[in-house]
Amino acid sequence: MLYSFFRPALFRIDAEKAHGLAVKALKLGSNPDAQKADPALATEVAGIAFPNPVGMAAGFDKDGEVPDALLGLGFGFAEVGSITPLPQAGNPKPRLFRLEEDKAVINRMGFNNGGAQAAVYRLEARLGRPGVVGINIGANKDSNDRVADYAIMARLMAPLASYLAVNISSPNTPGLRALQDESALVGLLDAVIEARDAACSEAVRPPVFLKVAPDLEPADIDAIARIAIEKGLGALIVSNTTISRPALASVHRDETGGLSGAPLRDLAQQRLRDFRQATGGAVPLIGVGGIATADDAWARIRAGASLVQLYSAMVYEGPRIARSIGKGLRELMRRDGFASIAEAVGSE
Repeated sequence: MLYSFFRPALFRIDAEKAHGLAVKALKLGSNPDAQKADPALATEVAGIAFPNPVGMAAGFDKDGEVPDALLGLGFGFAEVGSITPLPQAGNPKPRLFRLEEDKAVINRMGFNNGGAQAAVYRLEARLGRPGVVGINIGANKDSNDRVADYAIMARLMAPLASYLAVNISSPNTPGLRALQDESALVGLLDAVIEARDAACSEAVRPPVFLKVAPDLEPADIDAIARIAIEKGLGALIVSNTTISRPALASVHRDETGGLSGAPLRDLAQQRLRDFRQATGGAVPLIGVGGIATADDAWARIRAGASLVQLYSAMVYEGPRIARSIGKGLRELMRRDGFASIAEAVGSE
């Protein structure tokens, strides 16, 4: 209720500036130690114990500044990044647009971040604290060897991460999505896994997750699913933003970049089903895209997602969204007769 009161004033501020203010506010955020976990929502994926299945997607906390504050808002996990080896400014501004009429966002940020070394200092400082914090890794736009960039990031971040998320699906770095092609993907994952293994002992190696685009052809889905199984990936994150444009009402509808929020929901839901079928349930799936309510999250879980993530919905619904979805999921579990989240995965 309080957020809905302040939202009109907040929306009069440039979207990227408002995002910066949100991150600054969260630096004064709550401590996850003070939050009570609900055993009914706890689940395990890739050997990681998640207190609940609702996570903050990458893109909100690009530099790993506020993961603990996000956990304190009730998120079961926080994914920071994307982080690249070297700092980069990203694409020219303006590059972030609210599509209010559509409850959507278009961004063409371009992996803007302060680089790996600054993030390492921050993330080293939180080692030993509770909570699941994934690190989303990327490559610099002007890199001559993007596979090497991902290997560098895996080596640096593996000792600090609950899991590594390999992001090759952003539409805002030219040529990045080509790494989803079969031959390129095999080489990339081999390099990431080798670098992770060299950085960590077997007992503490974080699983590798792969974040894929929603704009994939059926043959691509089958190839990625097969590779994910062969390489023993911990999960597939389905999906990133879309370059497609459904019918939109906002004046910003023709802006270049990745579309997220409510208009992505149906496409992301279908891609999740596609990957569930292609993997046969052999690889856990994380559902992302257009999730704004408990019903959205429950539909994604029933379709095969072991976990869900959101970001754009918090722009419209406010910082209590994770708690609201968690409460709703408990009610939906009871309504449908499930004793756990894991039991409901893929049950549609």
